[in-house]
Amino acid sequence: MTTRFSSTLKPLVFCLGLLPLAYLLGQVYLVVNGQPSGMGADPAKTIVQFNGDWALRFMLLTLAVTPLRQLLGWVELARVRRMLGLFAFTYALAHFTTYLALILEFEFNELGTEILKRPYILVGFTALCGLVPLALTSNRLMMRLMKRRWRLLHQLVYPVAVLQLTHLFWLTRSDYAEPFIYSVVFLLLMGYRVFKWRQRRPKMGRAEVAS
Repeated sequence: MTTRFSSTLKPLVFCLGLLPLAYLLGQVYLVVNGQPSGMGADPAKTIVQFNGDWALRFMLLTLAVTPLRQLLGWVELARVRRMLGLFAFTYALAHFTTYLALILEFEFNELGTEILKRPYILVGFTALCGLVPLALTSNRLMMRLMKRRWRLLHQLVYPVAVLQLTHLFWLTRSDYAEPFIYSVVFLLLMGYRVFKWRQRRPKMGRAEVAS
């Protein structure tokens, strides 16, 4: 990547990350004003699902940074990984908040009942809870303070992604094409990591013997 492009990469990714939110707000504006929109017959459900879909997409984009950086030599991509992860958390939080506001209408006493009655909600809520410590410790200060524990904590991103996919599959009633595609992408990203780990393992073994 050129130096000029590298300097504009973070602002560009930030603006692109806000595009889904801008689109959603535009659709809400059309619905409120009684104009034709793409929100379907149940706008509340559409809004909740929209945020959940983008939470998963940004999670997969976050996981794609390392493979793309290594395969394409785009070292600068590492600079936007934290931002993509924070977007994943933001849309996941928006997913939960809009569910609480538009579906449960802030009936907090029903939340516990819903979580216990509908296992897919429990899975999604667990995924959100897993994202909270990742978001709170995503800054450089926490990296310095936690040191090796920071890397260990951020391995949580993998089970969280699995929970997100499980949540989506559980919610899907008929067309499984979209969750299947997301799952294939996730498996490819994880397969690459396993491949790289197996490549490094013999070298680590030889280093231990030599020492």
